[in-house]
Amino acid sequence: MNPLKKLHAEQDQAVWLDFVARGFVQEGGLKRLVDEDGLRGVTSNPAIFEKAIGHSDEYDDAIKAAGDERVIDLYEGLAIADIQAAADVLRPVFDASGGQDGFVSLEVSPYLALNTAETLEEARRLHKAVARDNLMVKVPATPEGIPAIRDLTADGININVTLLFAQDAYEQVAHAYIEGLERFAAAGGDVARVASVASFFISRIDAAVDKLLDEKVAAGGDKAALEGLKGKVAIANAKLAYRRYKRLFAGDRWQKLAAKGAHPQRLLWASTGVKSKAYSDVLYVEELIGPNTVNTIPPATMDAFRDHGTVRASLEEGVDEAERVLADLAKAGIDLDAVARQLVEEGVQLFVDAADKLLGAVAGKRQTFLGNGLDRQALALGSLDEPVKKAIETWRKHGLVRRLWQRDASVWSGADEAQWLGWLSIVEDELAKAADYAAFATEVKQEGFTDAVVLGMGGSSLGPEVLAETFGQQPGFPRLRILDSTDPDEVRAVEAAVNLERTLFIVASKSGSTLEPNVFRDYFLGRMRDVVGHDKAGRHFVAVTDPGSAMEKAAKDDGFRRIFYGVKQIGGRYSVLSAFGLVPAAAMGLDVKVFLESARVMVRSCGSDVPPDLNPGVQLGLVLGKAATEAGRDKVTLIASKGIDTFGAWAEQLIAESTGKEGKGLIPIDNEPLAAPAAYGNDRVFVQLRLEGATDAGQDAAVTALEQAGHPVVRIDLASKAHLPQEFFRFEIATAVAGAVLGINPFDQPDVEASKIKTRELFSAAEKDGALPAETPVAEDDTFALYTDAANADALRKAGAGSDPVSWIKAQIGRVGAGDYVALLAYVTRNPEHLKPLQEARVALREARHIATCAEFGPRFLHSTGQAYKGGPDSGVFLQITSEAPDLPIPGRSLGFATVIAAQARGDFGVLSDRGRRALRVHIKGDVAKGLDRLKSALS
Repeated sequence: MNPLKKLHAEQDQAVWLDFVARGFVQEGGLKRLVDEDGLRGVTSNPAIFEKAIGHSDEYDDAIKAAGDERVIDLYEGLAIADIQAAADVLRPVFDASGGQDGFVSLEVSPYLALNTAETLEEARRLHKAVARDNLMVKVPATPEGIPAIRDLTADGININVTLLFAQDAYEQVAHAYIEGLERFAAAGGDVARVASVASFFISRIDAAVDKLLDEKVAAGGDKAALEGLKGKVAIANAKLAYRRYKRLFAGDRWQKLAAKGAHPQRLLWASTGVKSKAYSDVLYVEELIGPNTVNTIPPATMDAFRDHGTVRASLEEGVDEAERVLADLAKAGIDLDAVARQLVEEGVQLFVDAADKLLGAVAGKRQTFLGNGLDRQALALGSLDEPVKKAIETWRKHGLVRRLWQRDASVWSGADEAQWLGWLSIVEDELAKAADYAAFATEVKQEGFTDAVVLGMGGSSLGPEVLAETFGQQPGFPRLRILDSTDPDEVRAVEAAVNLERTLFIVASKSGSTLEPNVFRDYFLGRMRDVVGHDKAGRHFVAVTDPGSAMEKAAKDDGFRRIFYGVKQIGGRYSVLSAFGLVPAAAMGLDVKVFLESARVMVRSCGSDVPPDLNPGVQLGLVLGKAATEAGRDKVTLIASKGIDTFGAWAEQLIAESTGKEGKGLIPIDNEPLAAPAAYGNDRVFVQLRLEGATDAGQDAAVTALEQAGHPVVRIDLASKAHLPQEFFRFEIATAVAGAVLGINPFDQPDVEASKIKTRELFSAAEKDGALPAETPVAEDDTFALYTDAANADALRKAGAGSDPVSWIKAQIGRVGAGDYVALLAYVTRNPEHLKPLQEARVALREARHIATCAEFGPRFLHSTGQAYKGGPDSGVFLQITSEAPDLPIPGRSLGFATVIAAQARGDFGVLSDRGRRALRVHIKGDVAKGLDRLKSALS
């Protein structure tokens, strides 16, 4: 009889295999070991599955067939199928042993090793999913794991206890098992059908102790005595643990359970492959043979023992000698309990590392098989490559991706971040409501609306604007328009472009207290009542707002057609995949279900189960964060193919409003014309979105030149416009991660709120007094009147500003230094005629000074980049541009839109001044286009 078979036949020791793989089971390898070697069980762990899945193609067809599933679900599906197949092979052993052998073990996630409740939940779920009587669920013997072992045993679940190194810990585990059985019996359970093993790790103890012994020798200790202990401690520890086992399962307490048919929790010797070539390759098998025990053996050790192993009853030999070995170890100054505690900590981390590799292997194959179904991301980071790699490892080692998804505020600043993470689950939540959005779309179509106008600001408008510009009008559905400016001419332009009788207005405001949506609603509701009558006007309006808001009450009072609710735990800039983006999407005829399913591909690719090196959103966030903190490259320059080029305005808001605070932040640069590398400073990181079928060879060449010049470049390839929802989520995750790197709360916006407060105060005072307070310019002529605060005025005069307004403008630009940026903040009508000179001025400034530039239209940027300008790094030089426009009255209010936008500009400037920013306001008298041309000349 071969030695492996003899172990059970002669010594009542079960041999289990520390290995499982699909082909090994399917092709009969496992059954051969059962038949030929008397194999009686199988164990698995993340490292075993990683080798099986990551280093073979055995699982590829199953992964490919599963498609867009979560990585953890893919892994579990594969693992459970393998465990079930192995359990079925071993079922005859289980039956023949009366249910005491023939087990296959499956481990709870090592990420849960320090969480009792989650360990219990997962163990119960896996037990139910595998649905095999001969399953053992593996639970680590951590302080948090031991109560779970007790409670799972009380459920009648078979448990394989792992990561045992210390005898005292083993005794706690044995007591937990006994108590669990007592509870199970008290509840009427059949204790005879419950089995458990306590896995005592062997070779890791010797590896750790031998290293400490070598250190003692090197420090001048007794070489002969110290080296005489090497290779003996683990076996001595196991022998003494077995002695405890015999005592624990022999007393009166145990006998009461035994009388009911209970079986002792067997000791299992794990980690029995030797780690030192100085030792026999079968040492940890030959020296640990004893009755009612298990040795779980790796394949190489099994082959060795089959070939030359010797079977003898060794476990109870030399127990006195074992005591002497441990006593001598203590005398040498080595604390075995401390070693054991360290090995438990290291063991948990090793299992976590293995789980990361395993999930990474599955994630990598998932990405491969999704092909063009997942937007690809390529990084060319140059000198940033090493800092980003270190950041990726830090995030992996500390489980920060999982903690982010667990809504752990300590990932950021430890403030109220956990309250603002509803966007993490919004895609799945909204998919459950897809039918409601479809019904709304059908309703809109059947009503024959020709236009749908979103009335909102910031996150409520920028996402819908991207959808309107990217997808255009859909057949049979209204054209989607956006109004996010209080400029009177822009309001007039929207009204002139639509037929009110066939227009649906979508009033979008989370809080219901934001000034702009309220005045938009007041104006168009008043106009609608004039056209269709008071009773019918509300049918032309829907509201998107948070539950309990002032907007909800107003919508009910005014008889709005529908009210859609946002989620209070989602800030406006993270709301595009919620009702704030989906209601406009449905109204314009986009298939919301398809839209969300596209987003879900990226959600799952950025999930908690995807390690950071394969997690596209986390990768991008670490690049942006480290570019700023490690290299001073805090100007995120967004480049996009034609057809998706409005995406930058949405991303700009997300990045700036999230990160620009506490003197830190990323400054997004959108819609800046590309140039040769020499035009740029060393403060840039470039992100290019390329749309298949719409790529621009000139743009690609320019980006390649930037890369070759040493600028970090991120390229993202979209297979089609239908993939745009993926990018919304990628950038949301990336921004949250970048915020963590910066060490700020990416979900508040203190300086935006400050501007809102100042604006409301100014507008309220103007309504009371009939006008805004008078101002005195610091310089003026026929075209310009210039305004600033006292501190900026003094600085500008010292820099050469005189009586001529142009001298002030030049002095302001003269304040620009290396790493600074210039922002042109134009409270004028947003149209191509006005944008052209601003863009030309940007180019001129960049070419002359190698600085980043922004051109923004107010008041929309107040809810976007305004936060970063006021709260971010003090590297901005600001030129606010205002003008005069014919007023437009607002029904129910004493003042019109011209006063609103003027109050917004003054409120904005007031906060810039309060924050000590370098700011100058240029008020254009008369013709705006001529004034902008003159300003361009002054800036050039």
